[in-house]
Amino acid sequence: MGQFFLLIVLAFGGSALLGSVRIVNEKNEALVESLGSYKKKLTPGLNFVVPFIDKIVYQETIREKVLDIPPQQCITKDNVAISADAVVYWKIMDMERAYYRVESLKTAMENLVLTQIRSEMGKLELDQTFTARTEVNETLLRELDIATDPWGVKVTRVELRNITPSKAVQDSMELQMSAERKKRAAILTSEGERDAAINESKGKAEARVLEAEAAKTASILRAEAQQQATILKAKADAEQEVLKAQATARAIDIIAAKMKDDPQAKETLQFLLAQHYLDMGAAIGSSESSKVMFMDPRNMVSTLEGVRSVISNNAGNTGSLDLELEKFDRHSAG
Repeated sequence: MGQFFLLIVLAFGGSALLGSVRIVNEKNEALVESLGSYKKKLTPGLNFVVPFIDKIVYQETIREKVLDIPPQQCITKDNVAISADAVVYWKIMDMERAYYRVESLKTAMENLVLTQIRSEMGKLELDQTFTARTEVNETLLRELDIATDPWGVKVTRVELRNITPSKAVQDSMELQMSAERKKRAAILTSEGERDAAINESKGKAEARVLEAEAAKTASILRAEAQQQATILKAKADAEQEVLKAQATARAIDIIAAKMKDDPQAKETLQFLLAQHYLDMGAAIGSSESSKVMFMDPRNMVSTLEGVRSVISNNAGNTGSLDLELEKFDRHSAG
């Protein structure tokens, strides 16, 4: 009998010892109640409780969790029915408040998120729901974080995933987008044709300007070329006259010197003058232009006699002879 009682005591003691040991995993926490009232919170690791008196009533992770919100029917500001769903990232900051302040934390979170989504969608028109997604996410995050703070919960992020209008609205939007694309295509086509016409007219105008500038430049170059040619011709004629005058003067000097040294040379001079006179008539007759030259053969002899008398009278005066020969040569050239 004593042994049986000892076995019962040992079994009861072992059971009590095992029941007093509680192991909590990392990033988890547990709440302990003693005789129906909150006693303490167990942290990760090895913990001890009073057997048969203390009881773990709630154990949850303190890591960030994801709450998937199913699609919810909403009405926009312009009375369009849409379906919106979201995903919420949250974590428990105070395990005691999360258990004792709200009966079912997850259900309360879902209902709160759905209510906030419907409220925010009702403030926007249909077009704004597609463009103001970031602003809506920020508003939901702020409102949910404030609302869940009494529950010891921290909402870290809210993301709207899908915003889907009804089938009738989708068909209307497709028709509207099709019409808008056709409108933009027509506008782009007309703008392209307008730009092409403008570019073509500009090209023609620039071509005409370039042609006018080229013609102007060519005219200027031709005028400059003609001017240069005239100047060069005048210089050439002047140099030719100078050379002729120098040749005549040199010939006169040679003849005068020869007559001074040889008195018989005046006969030769008379012959040369007569020959020069005859050559002048031949040159005039061979000119391309039509001319009529009147020459009296009787005057030719008198002209030659006059030249001879000039030479005879000025045989002793070389300077006068030079002057008379130069006058005769100019008269003959004229």
